[in-house]
Amino acid sequence: MSQIAGWRSRLLQIHPDHSRIARSAVWVSLFALMGKSAGALKEMAIAYRYGISNVVDAYQLTLTLVTWLPATFVAVLSVVLVPALVELRGRPRQEQAKFLGELDVMAIFVGVVFAVLLYFAWPHALDLMARNLSEETRLMSRRMMLGMAPVGIVMLTICVYAARLQAREKHVNTLLECVPAVVLLGFVLVWHDPSSPVPLILGSTLGFLLQAVILGVLSGRADNIRARLSFSVSSPQWPHMYRAVGVFMIGQFIMSLATPLDQYFVAGLGDGNIATLGYASRVLGLLVSMGAVAISRATLPVLSELLSAGDNARARSIALKWSLFMLAVGCVVAVVAWLLAPMVVKLLFQRGAFSAADTVAVSGLFRWGLIQIPFYFSVLVLVQLLASEGRFKAMAGIAAANFAVKVVANYFLIRWLGITGVVLATGVMGLCAFVCYLFFTLSNGSLKNKTGPL
Repeated sequence: MSQIAGWRSRLLQIHPDHSRIARSAVWVSLFALMGKSAGALKEMAIAYRYGISNVVDAYQLTLTLVTWLPATFVAVLSVVLVPALVELRGRPRQEQAKFLGELDVMAIFVGVVFAVLLYFAWPHALDLMARNLSEETRLMSRRMMLGMAPVGIVMLTICVYAARLQAREKHVNTLLECVPAVVLLGFVLVWHDPSSPVPLILGSTLGFLLQAVILGVLSGRADNIRARLSFSVSSPQWPHMYRAVGVFMIGQFIMSLATPLDQYFVAGLGDGNIATLGYASRVLGLLVSMGAVAISRATLPVLSELLSAGDNARARSIALKWSLFMLAVGCVVAVVAWLLAPMVVKLLFQRGAFSAADTVAVSGLFRWGLIQIPFYFSVLVLVQLLASEGRFKAMAGIAAANFAVKVVANYFLIRWLGITGVVLATGVMGLCAFVCYLFFTLSNGSLKNKTGPL
């Protein structure tokens, strides 16, 4: 009884900041579980309908290319915007509304620019990425691109609305990430032609549009600010945004090449391999969302508030503790997932056109991919700390080093191990990222009090 009382006393003495992070992480994990369950059902339906076929190859290749540049920009904005919006809460409401209106227009403008660039670069991108795929697959990808181009545009708007919610420590945006999957699932199930790519195109595009509409309504309710579209960029926040986004964008752009790089190497192995890698990546994504996304979205608002108040030492201490805790959690998750891999893949995918041989191929690849999980869980906490401190030059340098490691590891490991070498190279890159971020967190630069990056 005395031991139980001692543990209870320790729990009651936990700092409120740790309690806020834990509470937010639980909610984000719960929402991620619900959202990714919908995603798993979508993948099950796609596997049942198409198996490992050239339709799935074309869809995953097209989705990667359509979302590549927007996803890179989203990865930057999701880290940069939250500290900026946390700081913005102390400004007059008129100033807040003006900046948010300008931000909405900027998101749409950048998305349209990316879509236009993609349209003109598409033939060259296919020549580079799909060099060993069949002509039928390449032609199908060209047709898919025209219908899925709006996805890249609306992704940036979704990011802005999600950042507004996260800055208020409202995490329903994590739950709403399931909307595209639910819509796509519906189209795949009700479509009559079992070999048509049309449900994949319509489901993806309409799903993202619906998600943007819902998030727009909820973000306005969360901060109680009605932002009107403004075509100016005169808010005082923009100079800081330009500097932060510009530096961080360089590193993130380099890191965004990792997924196309993997598909470039895998496409050289022939038809079916991109689909196999895609299915394994989807299952890995379930684990990443449950842990890494939860802890990163829970810690960023808290760390931003501490650093805005000048309490850098406290922010650094919290980040290190949660990073090491998530490293341990990631190890446990990887071991359990390794044991359950064949059963999970069979449960998710093995039906219809997805055969037992496909289950063996995907589960084997998934097991090798688990090496990255502990490092990914841990690194995302440290990413939030460095981003809140405005150390974007360091983050860009780390990204460049990580990508160089990924290229070298891919080149050698795929020659020795085939498609397995691709996911193993990602684990090597994860270890490199963990070492680099830990070094910069422990360096003297993170101890200096700053007024916040934005």
